Amino acid sequence: MRQIAIYGKGGIGKSTTTQNTVAGLVSLGKKVMIVGCDPKADSTRLMLHAKAQNTVMDLIRERGTVEDLELSDVLKVGYGGVKCVESGGPEPGVGCAGRGVITAINFLESEGAYTPDLDYVFYDVLGDVVCGGFAMPIREGKAQEIYIVCSGEMMAMYAANNISKGILKYATSGKVRLGGLICNSRNTDCEADLIDALAKRLGTQMIHFVPRDNEVQRAELRRMTVIEYSPAHKQAQEYRELARKIAENKMFVVPKPLQMEELEGLLMEFGIIQDDDPNVGVAKAASA
Repeated sequence: MRQIAIYGKGGIGKSTTTQNTVAGLVSLGKKVMIVGCDPKADSTRLMLHAKAQNTVMDLIRERGTVEDLELSDVLKVGYGGVKCVESGGPEPGVGCAGRGVITAINFLESEGAYTPDLDYVFYDVLGDVVCGGFAMPIREGKAQEIYIVCSGEMMAMYAANNISKGILKYATSGKVRLGGLICNSRNTDCEADLIDALAKRLGTQMIHFVPRDNEVQRAELRRMTVIEYSPAHKQAQEYRELARKIAENKMFVVPKPLQMEELEGLLMEFGIIQDDDPNVGVAKAASA
């Protein structure tokens, strides 16, 4: 069983990319479980054709303790037989959202959700690695294979570099490795070349460039992956190709994060920022 965590800047399209990739793996005959590690609980809605499912944390609050939960309460089966679980989080403004990730994974393990027939478990993780709870899938050795969703936008690249720092931290004491960058295109200038260059500087690969296409939004409006909604569409083939590349990937590395000056130098090299760009200081502050 391969356990994979998908990280990336908030809003970069991690959940969409994860679910469409999982649909691609289903088309290859793979058995998959998705564990949503985002309080928004939107990591499985395309699989389940639903707005959201009951989360582990919501039901714990409702029933009192985790001992009052049954696996069937939180594990639902969606498109292609994909098992779907959402960890959920605390009520807004109260507690640590990372606690939901830890609680959910421990509950799934104790209740036997990680069955021998599973080929993959995907963890769709919120935003940047800024909280120990959200780093839990890699910190505890649950996910040993990481992919970072990014784009040619400056802040998405800063986030990818920061996430690589988190992977490096845990790689020194465990088996977690970076499998590559997934470029979820935003149609920025020189985007494919830029992300390919970033990947090489990090010591990894751009495993796939996913072009921007409105078919993704049309499918999402119907709460479906592109592969289910429009299997013959070219965008469906892009996700099948990404799934194939992940299935066949053998390149797993300990990343070599860039220093801030190196990352800014790369952005300047491609003309993304200039020496006097005020956003340089903003990016430094955001990554501090």
